[in-house]
This record gives sequence, C-alpha cells and structure tokens, in this order.
Amino acid sequence: MRVILVALCVLALSSCAPDYPDDRFVALVRTMRPSVVLLTMRVPPEKKRDGYDDAYGTGLVIASGAWGSDILTVAHVVDGAWDLHATVGNRTKVPARVVAVNNDTDVALVRTTRANLPGVHLGNVSDLHDEIGRDVGLLGYPIPDEFQDEQLGLATSLNTGRLSSVRNDALEVTLPIVPGESGGPIFLIDSGQIIGLADSRFDDERSIGFAVPLGDVLHFLHKIDRDHGF
Repeated sequence: MRVILVALCVLALSSCAPDYPDDRFVALVRTMRPSVVLLTMRVPPEKKRDGYDDAYGTGLVIASGAWGSDILTVAHVVDGAWDLHATVGNRTKVPARVVAVNNDTDVALVRTTRANLPGVHLGNVSDLHDEIGRDVGLLGYPIPDEFQDEQLGLATSLNTGRLSSVRNDALEVTLPIVPGESGGPIFLIDSGQIIGLADSRFDDERSIGFAVPLGDVLHFLHKIDRDHGF
C-alpha cells in the first residue's frame, strides 16, 4: 500500500508541473543544438612572414548518412583554410574538407566522413518581408578560444533578437554577430524555421547583424548537393 501511495504522489506532482510560455522555444533549441558544430582550422596570416593563424566558425549539419555528413557554413569562415575539423556534440573532433564555395553569396559546404550525425531540415520560407519584427534565435560558438582559455568549456551559445529588415541579398537582425558565430543558423523562435546563416555585423554599430538568406542558401545547394535531397 505504501508503494502505491508513493507512486500516486509522484504522479500527482508530475501532473502539476508548471507550463511556461517559452516551453516550445526551449524544445526547438534542444532539438537543433546537436546539429550545430564548431569548425576549427588554420588560415593564411595577414602578413606573409607570419605563421598560419588559428581560426574558427560555426557549421550546421544539413545531411548525413552512412556516407558521411554535409555541413553548411559561410564562405568567409573557410576561406583559405587547411587542417579543417568539425567538433560534434562539443566533444568529438573529426577531419573535414571544403567541397563547394560561392563567394558571391558567401555560402560554403563542408563534408566529413563522420556518419549519421543529427541534421536539420531546411525546408522553404515564404516572403520574409511579411516576417519583419518576428523574434529570431541564433545558435553558434562565439569566440570559443576565449571560453576555453577561461576553462569554461565548449558549448553552443544561444542569442535572440528580431528580424529587422529584408535587404538586398541580406537579412538584417538585431543580433551582434560575434566572431565564431558566423555560419550558425538564424531561425524563427515560434516555429524553428531556419531563415538564414549568421554572416557579419557593422564595425561601427555592432548591434546590427546580417545573415545570408535561406533562399540564397537553397539556390546554392540545388546546384551542388542534389545527391542529398537539395
């Protein structure tokens, strides 16, 4: 009888667990985070006499299977990169290579032989002019070396803002795109729909960020990654 009473008490407490207005958003972030990876690499130095520099950015797994995994990012992150690696699950570092780049739209595709990684479905978006003012989220790796230097560990970071404007070949967002976050997914908070890739910010006004629109990303993928459903 005592066991039954304890079980009933536990059931009653769980049924009274509070619901929060942002539960759906939290669930969306939890689902998306495993598909966001850290990209690390060496890049050419600004001065030829200097050694190669360490660099980093964010990538998003968009297709995966027994053959390996395709990772989406922005082109300037992997420009001239070598010794490229993707860190998945904030733990496992795997070699990767650049397979396609479009510098005009600043989109790149990176591939690794690591199989069956969790990926996202990009879907399609309607005219984003109708979505101006909507809340958006960004998942990425802002200045990961600084976090590790402070022994704070490696983890994806979440930031939120609004879709401010739809401009020529760019989405304007009220997000300060921090170095390391470039290539991360920008998504609508209410639906989880990815609308672009974090790209850059103004130097003089760092609260204004820009993203590569999903339409440009899909156009790029239609040309170079049809084998994986695009």
